[in-house]
Amino acid sequence: MTRNLNKTDRIVRTGLGAILLAFAVPVGVASITGVVLSVLAAVMLGTAAIGFCPLYLALGISTFPTPHRTRGGHVGASASS
Repeated sequence: MTRNLNKTDRIVRTGLGAILLAFAVPVGVASITGVVLSVLAAVMLGTAAIGFCPLYLALGISTFPTPHRTRGGHVGASASS
């Protein structure tokens, strides 16, 4: 499993997960709204923790930085060297 979430994306997901969880607690998990909020919070916090989002994979999106490859195939080497 290759990471596809960068640091900023993970911070945003952690914040959203915490906010969703904060709204889910007073509603309670006995209601549909509480269950939905809890599941969404768990998904946000889980993807932030592991740095991987399956939906991003399905859509071909990645915010994780990849090393720059030159024509020679060397990572980080400049084209002039």
